[in-house]
Amino acid sequence: MDQLAPTEKYSPYRFFSAAEWAQFRADTPLTLSNDEVVRLSSFNEPIDLEEVRRIYLSLSRLLSAHVEASQLLFRQRQVFFNAHDTVKTPFIIGMGGSVAVGKSTTARILKELLSRWPSSPKVDLVTTDGFLYPNEILRRENLMERKGFPESYDVGALLRFLSGIKSGQRNVQAPVYSHLTYDVVDGEFITIDQPDILIFEGLNVLQPRELPRDGKIVPFVSDFFDFSIYVDADEAQIRQWYVSRFMRLRETAFRNPASFFHRYSQLSDDAAQAIAEGLWHNINLKNLHENILPTRPRANLILRKGANHLVEEVALRKL
Repeated sequence: MDQLAPTEKYSPYRFFSAAEWAQFRADTPLTLSNDEVVRLSSFNEPIDLEEVRRIYLSLSRLLSAHVEASQLLFRQRQVFFNAHDTVKTPFIIGMGGSVAVGKSTTARILKELLSRWPSSPKVDLVTTDGFLYPNEILRRENLMERKGFPESYDVGALLRFLSGIKSGQRNVQAPVYSHLTYDVVDGEFITIDQPDILIFEGLNVLQPRELPRDGKIVPFVSDFFDFSIYVDADEAQIRQWYVSRFMRLRETAFRNPASFFHRYSQLSDDAAQAIAEGLWHNINLKNLHENILPTRPRANLILRKGANHLVEEVALRKL
């Protein structure tokens, strides 16, 4: 049974076309300018104001309702426990999906929209890239070609970070990742200080862990999420976006001698195309099939993209 099929009677989701979804924005104000949207777009992931109006204003309104409900429940629990000194915990939004599908742009657009609500909430964005093991460890463990797979992440550090955030700790640190050097930056961190909302974005954020055999309690990363989003597209479309991005990076970032991928900028177009196709089929497609795509049904909301990174369908999990 394909529970994500719109025709499936027993699907846990409600399905909306982009046009239907756009109607739910109601009077949600558009607080971004065209220049800001362009600045927030990732390389090779175009998005414009019309797409923000069609998709992201409604999503912002929906998330606003979920955050308000969470805050109301928090206040009711304070009354229930007769407690007045409890630290309010941040509302955490998890965002998953394949490489090159546009998660980063979606996360940045949402961060800006959410932070401009009338209540002016403090919104932070953290990616899982910083929680990858350093390349030195990945090489030693023969995991460089499994980078981005679940075993390439320091899951303990991930869970400690999210636990600190969810418990309301001050100044929780997250490691920084450099896409130029393709490695974690030694000794560099960003500090997250009690945000109202945290967007946590990465390939495998919705994946459950392997359960231990000794019966010990094991938390999943997604256990800390109050709402989760999966950015989706046809496999062939994602491959096209990945290869196209790789070829464009050859003409830009890869030309920097400090870039981990600088050697690819010296190749012919045909050779570079072959490299990109190989990286997609041997690494990223495997990760998509084995680890990422199976987590899609765990999301509260799925944004299904078509050509040009435009969302064509939205699936929202029923309450």
